[in-house]
Amino acid sequence: MAQFATIGVYGFDGPEFIQALREAEVGIVLDVRQRRGVRGSEYAWANSKRLQAALGEAGIGYSHLPELAPTTEMRQLQYREDERRGEGKRSRTKLATEYVERYAEEVLDRVDLEPIVRFVGGNRAALLCVERDPEACHRSLIAARLEHDFGARVTHLKPASD
Repeated sequence: MAQFATIGVYGFDGPEFIQALREAEVGIVLDVRQRRGVRGSEYAWANSKRLQAALGEAGIGYSHLPELAPTTEMRQLQYREDERRGEGKRSRTKLATEYVERYAEEVLDRVDLEPIVRFVGGNRAALLCVERDPEACHRSLIAARLEHDFGARVTHLKPASD
């Protein structure tokens, strides 16, 4: 049975991020970001090329799955909801209802997840995005679909400060 973890960039530094993946026995990171960069020097380690190099040194595979990324329009919808709620991108606590509905209809209902589950096989993969908390990120929606449709086991990795 495929096993998945979810992990965000915020709240980790590079070494802590790699350590969390190792402790969870993750063999491959599945990057579900639309844009594979993170603003600010604090998170420069999570920009695609640097992240791939660090994962490679740690013996962890990497694959980008842009078909699972939200569209720019969906992200803008979420940013408007964040503003309405007085939350920032890095402090978001939940996803907007309309975002969740649109992501399900426009992404999850159209992407065949079975090849991803087959690719992971009996290993453990981590769905990667930027938000610290899974409930504030589309990766939790992917994870829920994997659990529901394929019986995958899912764990959510968070920074040690929790």
